[in-house]
Amino acid sequence: MKDTPKRSREKAVALHYEVGHDHAPRVTAKGQGLLAQRIIEIAKEHGVRIHEDPDLVAVLSKLDVEAEIPDELYRAVAEVLAFVYRLNQRMAPRKE
Repeated sequence: MKDTPKRSREKAVALHYEVGHDHAPRVTAKGQGLLAQRIIEIAKEHGVRIHEDPDLVAVLSKLDVEAEIPDELYRAVAEVLAFVYRLNQRMAPRKE
């Protein structure tokens, strides 16, 4: 999700994926309204990149917490993870 006024953030879903440990990304938190705002605040406090995709959030919010994403969502989630990876690479301090 990108920075937008809080009133437009109705839902939020947090995903976690650890290479070599997780079979697939899994839902670690989800909520709407004030809970969604808190999820976003916690992510920001911990430097977690936020990506806004209302359609993907709508689908992911139907999953249970701790559930792995289904095969049908791999591509969409992979695109988000690739976006975050590229952004992290650009934001990382340069080694000289």
